[in-house]
Amino acid sequence: MKKLEAIIRPFKLEEVKEALAELGVEGMTLCEVKGFGHGTEHTEIYRDSPYKVGFLPRFKVEVVLPDEQIEEALQVIMQAARTGRSGDGKVFITPVEQVIRIRTEETGVAAI
Repeated sequence: MKKLEAIIRPFKLEEVKEALAELGVEGMTLCEVKGFGHGTEHTEIYRDSPYKVGFLPRFKVEVVLPDEQIEEALQVIMQAARTGRSGDGKVFITPVEQVIRIRTEETGVAAI
């Protein structure tokens, strides 16, 4: 099993969610996050005064999947989240040692 974490633009969430649903992904975790990367500092106006904003709003989508589903999920997330502009996000894939469903105590892939 692997955990796939995707940092995406907020307006791309529905496209990513729908793309994963078409693959049969039944659950995900979503966090609102802020971050910055290469050249993401921009200027906004507050009370007629410009100020620099370094952190931009993003969503972090997390899914845990069987190994054989990861590559396809990665491809659909990248396709759905891409705008072609700087700041489209990142994807991190890490191994998951164990999953346990608290309610039933199922383990492994059955607990996903």
